[in-house]
Amino acid sequence: MLDSNLKTQLQAYLEKVVHPLELVATLDDSDASRDMRSLLDDIVGLSNKITLRVSSDVDPHTPSFTINRADSTRDSVAIRFAGIPMGHEFTSLVLALLQTGGHPPKVDAAVIEQIQQLKGEYHFETYISLTCQNCPEVVQSLNLMAVLNPRVSSVVIDGALYQQEVEQRKIMAVPTIFLNGKEFDQGRLSIEEILAKLDTGLEKRTAETLNAKEAFDMLIVGGGPAGAAAAIYSARKGIRTGVVADRFGGQVLDTMSIENFISVTETEGPRFAAALEQHVKTYDVDIINLQRAEKLVPATGSQPFNEIKLASGATLKARTVVIATGARWREINVPGEQEYRNHGVAYCPHCDGPLFKGKHVAVIGGGNSGVEAAIDLAGIVNHVTLLEFAPELRADAVLQRKLKSLTNVTIHTSVQTTEVKGDGSKVTGIDYKDLKSGDAKHLALDGIFVQIGLVPNTEWLRGTLELSRHGEIIVDARGQTSIPGVFAAGDVTTVPFKQIVIAVGEGAKSALAAFDFLIRS
Repeated sequence: MLDSNLKTQLQAYLEKVVHPLELVATLDDSDASRDMRSLLDDIVGLSNKITLRVSSDVDPHTPSFTINRADSTRDSVAIRFAGIPMGHEFTSLVLALLQTGGHPPKVDAAVIEQIQQLKGEYHFETYISLTCQNCPEVVQSLNLMAVLNPRVSSVVIDGALYQQEVEQRKIMAVPTIFLNGKEFDQGRLSIEEILAKLDTGLEKRTAETLNAKEAFDMLIVGGGPAGAAAAIYSARKGIRTGVVADRFGGQVLDTMSIENFISVTETEGPRFAAALEQHVKTYDVDIINLQRAEKLVPATGSQPFNEIKLASGATLKARTVVIATGARWREINVPGEQEYRNHGVAYCPHCDGPLFKGKHVAVIGGGNSGVEAAIDLAGIVNHVTLLEFAPELRADAVLQRKLKSLTNVTIHTSVQTTEVKGDGSKVTGIDYKDLKSGDAKHLALDGIFVQIGLVPNTEWLRGTLELSRHGEIIVDARGQTSIPGVFAAGDVTTVPFKQIVIAVGEGAKSALAAFDFLIRS
């Protein structure tokens, strides 16, 4: 199962296991069970602290395996993998082995304490796909909680392997988390976000702490590439710097592959976002995560500080502000889209594509992202129909050639999506209008992937800053907005070409301009 290079790397990690571990497998005569047995045999062969036992118990999740402390008196199983944790989940497997084996986790002491103080019983089931870049953070967070608190258990279920179960529970997006048998949440979640949902008093306590903070010299709103660059350049000037973000990493967290960031040949969005955060943390920057900005109150003669009002009720003050709130996936805004979001309407083909294996799906959008999505999905689903509003596809020629070479793809141009149809629980089809003939048409299908670009996150700034007709913050060559002392950078601005490398440069420039404003004021 594991090649020689991977075995060598894994063996080095397994040397950090302190306590003996027992892997308990539930197997049958399927190909998946044979693959799982091969993986477990490889692991056991790399460490004398790990043993394998094959259980004779009947389990609905077969094949699966658990990771247990061999010297534990715990009654319940802490971590179970119902599937073969390769691909994006191989790191989750390695961390589960190390942390169950006593290797200390790299999380804040306050987070560990909060996990250990959880009361009640928490049985988590997380449905994932091995191609989902958003799933590992959820899996790793819940597994760590299971290691640290005996009242928590975590089962990781590969939706592609247990497709009948996925259909029974009407799961059409990953990651989907169930807590004690009931749906808990969907999508990417950090361990702090999970704890915030479990600890209802946390938001109030956090708001009180934030209100007590001193004013920043520079406060960056947004934790994506532009925000991270602004924070680093600000901190290097030796001034009091803060970053407040809804989620550190921003849109990059939802990016599958990055191959055009200069000096980095290839990486994945979550890995790149983690590197950004690690770099920022090497400086004296106050990172305030999981906080959404709701209002900007500019400084006045009587109030020398700009204020950022947060959804939690807290207020942060700063002499200068850099807004780097980025953008999000644009929606088609037709009836049924919101009703069936995560129930057949999806925005990440890499994450949710495997759940539609053998089915008929549509991709809306004929740009690079839409055509790339259709190409990827064509290798998984039975048939892909691509719908494009314009008379021609807008994707690069090389992508169009690849798409048109696929036999299970149908392309419709000059069409307008008018409604998403469903049966009350999941998508059943889509209505669209042929713009050439004017005819209304219906297409029966199982899923819809929306890939029509981005919209800037500026709703909270309307009526305060000058915005373009597209909702972008209007900035000059220095990143200055219409309000003195308030700057902006990245995809949220009118700067052309929404690229990571451009956002990083704009973030650095805006921080330097904001510092220049400070010293001249």
